[in-house]
Amino acid sequence: MPIYKNKKRNFELKYKKVNPLKEFKVKTVTYKDVPILQKFVTDKGKIRSREITGVTAQQQREVARAIKNARELALMPFVPKKAKSEGYDG
Repeated sequence: MPIYKNKKRNFELKYKKVNPLKEFKVKTVTYKDVPILQKFVTDKGKIRSREITGVTAQQQREVARAIKNARELALMPFVPKKAKSEGYDG
């Protein structure tokens, strides 16, 4: 396991992140794959970063573009119903 050095302490990467797009055998991400795209969105409706999801930079751009297109076509909500009912503002 790789050890990353920090001035204050040393720490190890505990696990290797699995690329979810490789797991689902997706070659190109499109706005039509709503169940897959929902895995890249938080409960509050924000797009998750690639450090959290484990995708490459190019795949992250494809995912973000697909999520934005799906929102414009009303396939995905901008803000989930759960966040609306809790009074989430931003």
